[in-house]
Amino acid sequence: MATQISEKKSSTEMVITWEALPDDFQLEDEPVENTGQPILAGALRESLEIVGFIQPQMLIASNFGLCATLNGQFIAKAPDWLFVPSVKEIVPERKSYTPNLQGDIPAIVIEFLSDTEGGEYSIKPTYPPGKWFFYERILQVPIYVIFDPNGGLLEFYQLENGRYELKQPNENGLHWINSMGLFLGTWQGEKEGRNGYWLRWWDEASNLLPWSVELISQERQRAEQERQEKERLREYLISQGIDPDNLP
Repeated sequence: MATQISEKKSSTEMVITWEALPDDFQLEDEPVENTGQPILAGALRESLEIVGFIQPQMLIASNFGLCATLNGQFIAKAPDWLFVPSVKEIVPERKSYTPNLQGDIPAIVIEFLSDTEGGEYSIKPTYPPGKWFFYERILQVPIYVIFDPNGGLLEFYQLENGRYELKQPNENGLHWINSMGLFLGTWQGEKEGRNGYWLRWWDEASNLLPWSVELISQERQRAEQERQEKERLREYLISQGIDPDNLP
């Protein structure tokens, strides 16, 4: 298996190579800016698992090394959430991922707005490059989402002619992601003790993909409705002089 794939960008004088993570490379160990971010990322994956969307060849990860080499210098960013449609090899405990070398370019990368000034918007081209520059110019990720969990603002950028363009949602406030066959949008409510804004998925018919806690609640409601219907039937039979416990 090849360990390096090269691609020259003559117009910008960038030489991008796709190399595996060096064994001695130290990923940045930055603290989580917001304790709610792992919950937000987990909720995105959970609903996909419930509806059977996730397949073995897919890669869905958060705070995970996404790698490339620019002009001989190794780069690794850890997006808050990413989706890769297909990898070349299924690895149980993958520690990093190099697009092109190990599989598809991520179809979508999501960053939750942090307190680091300009971090998600950084177009800094010099080493180490900013996140925006890395996703747009180096990886060329088709969709880049920046989400503010506090204010609920969702910024949906789509790659067009090599640059990210801000896209407006549809009439339902949702953004269509063709590579996933799903809509992405915001939702306000409570989960795991966190009350606020969330990123969530909707199917092609604009049906919200549920979380497990919602399925449990729906089942409880269904069981309670069934119990009430049986109780009403019992009361009716008694009113008609029929013993419901001695029906033939």
